[in-house]
Amino acid sequence: MKFVVATALTLMSSVAIARPAPLVSIPSHDAFFDNIAAHCGKAYEGKITVDNATGPNSFAGKKLVMHVRRCNERELQVPFHVGSDASRTWLITKTGSGLSLKHDHRHKDGTDDDSTMYGGHTIDAGFANVQSFPADQYSKESFARQGIPQSMGNTWQMYIYDEKFTYRLVREGREFRVDFDLTKSITPPSAPWGYKD
Repeated sequence: MKFVVATALTLMSSVAIARPAPLVSIPSHDAFFDNIAAHCGKAYEGKITVDNATGPNSFAGKKLVMHVRRCNERELQVPFHVGSDASRTWLITKTGSGLSLKHDHRHKDGTDDDSTMYGGHTIDAGFANVQSFPADQYSKESFARQGIPQSMGNTWQMYIYDEKFTYRLVREGREFRVDFDLTKSITPPSAPWGYKD
């Protein structure tokens, strides 16, 4: 009986002191996150510097703008405007095991696009100026469901230097890259679809 009571007390005390694991970052992830957060509230114009896709380009001839719109200790919201299309927001999040990049795609009425919240997660330390986000399991399953299995090999990369921010998508046979000029901020655009000012 004493053993049962002692065991019960031990279990109860261990439950009482259990706490959630803290969010832990490593210096290169924190520095990368902070380098982007330093531009919070600012918007910048960009241009396509690499796009090897064939066929019509939905970005061609359109003004490309990134806006580091909302920043807190855990998440950065960075809308990517393509002309009048405000459907895209990049979400960069500290997860406790690295950094996550998600693409929040919305319709004009704010509802989710069929293809939304895809992206990836860092798998190594990366660098203060460069991080890579290979497609995560959710994204791979989504791409398979949508009939675009070639996208399962996607890796998104972001580079940030004093004068330039780069968004890059690579996979076998495909590369897309937009460079934004960080030396000249522009008037921030309106809120992206599904968000409020």
